[in-house]
Amino acid sequence: MSKLLGSAGVSVLGDKSLEFYRDPVAFCEQRIEKHGTRIFQSRLLNKPTSFVCSVEGMKELLCEKSSVFLKDPTDVMHNMYGDNIVTANGEEACLLRLSLTNLFTGKCLASGSDLINSVSERCLKDLSATGEPVSVYPLFKRLGTELVLGLFLNVNPEETPELFQDITALCTLHWHGIISAPVSVKVPLWSSGFCTALEAKDKLMDIIKDKLECQRQGFVGSLRDLPLPDASCASQHLLLFISALIPKALASLLTSFTLVLSGAGKEEIRNRARADPDYLYYVLLEVQRLWPPFIGGRRIANQDTTLGGFHVPKGYAAMYISHAIHRDPEVFHQPEDFLPERWGGRNAGQEHLLCSLGNGPRNCIGVQLNNVFLKAACGYLLQHYDWDLSPYSQDLQYKWLPVSRPTVPPMVSFTGLELESSASDLPDGPP
Repeated sequence: MSKLLGSAGVSVLGDKSLEFYRDPVAFCEQRIEKHGTRIFQSRLLNKPTSFVCSVEGMKELLCEKSSVFLKDPTDVMHNMYGDNIVTANGEEACLLRLSLTNLFTGKCLASGSDLINSVSERCLKDLSATGEPVSVYPLFKRLGTELVLGLFLNVNPEETPELFQDITALCTLHWHGIISAPVSVKVPLWSSGFCTALEAKDKLMDIIKDKLECQRQGFVGSLRDLPLPDASCASQHLLLFISALIPKALASLLTSFTLVLSGAGKEEIRNRARADPDYLYYVLLEVQRLWPPFIGGRRIANQDTTLGGFHVPKGYAAMYISHAIHRDPEVFHQPEDFLPERWGGRNAGQEHLLCSLGNGPRNCIGVQLNNVFLKAACGYLLQHYDWDLSPYSQDLQYKWLPVSRPTVPPMVSFTGLELESSASDLPDGPP
């Protein structure tokens, strides 16, 4: 058993949170190169932290030792979302997963397919109508918002536009609590971001409770009929499901998909993805590998243990970094290259090595739903458009927190395939 390489520093003065949040990718790459290992230690959130950047380390942390490394009960997620499947530990988490799993699989998942397809069409049908370039990230965030509010709350922006706008605005304010310092301060004419987020949470909970009382159909009706631990459990989970977290994750992945398949140079990939559902699946896996929406996740060791042969003392945090894990050269050859074919070749059947939405027994319960969302939206784009950056030269440098996306929102021009084909059928001009 070896000591973790690197330094956890001293309390407060040795904290590296600012450096990490400024550029988590560079933070990890520099230390991997310096220490010659993909597992090392530093101090994050003023707590000694082991950073896990290898596939084997991730599997050990999230799968083999999931009962040793637990969710942090003091995490800001708990303040913002309360007790739910994400923040719970132990038997409580297992029981919640057993109760909720059916809502995200099988018949329940299939019953939402019509809504998913109709929302995708409504949001994406006019991308080429004006001939002007589109800022794709906010477009896809709107798509994600319509999907989650329609699926989880039965809220349709065409039927109840004011309610839709109110919930969307509250979800945005609520999201700011995740990225704000957890300090609740309110004085005349000013409130801290965290305080404003808590107020938004209370208003969202009032809307959710009203839906639970009045709705008998759809997801809301199915959720209220589940055997949950207490009366507040259903509303706490609906708060989680409708939050800005899911639309932002979808917008992140759809933006990356659009960018990597843009332009004449990617026409062959687009055509192959249109014709072959398996290849589209490989493309989506590769997008999630290279541009995971979230940088990773954090756990706390409840006993002395090891990771990758390194000693991890009780009370240490462990942070898995999906960006680095997905680029582990021991598993993914040419890790920086976009190679969808790898998933039908060397990495066939290894989808379980990705951790963009967690991994192991505590992975995201909505993984299958996320795949259905992506397949529907990306399939619609492929069947109806070709696209390119407009202008061609843009700054596509990514920021990785709180959600991965280009720092400068990219602009994309879409060309309708029907318009293109009908134009090609026209004669060149008079003889």
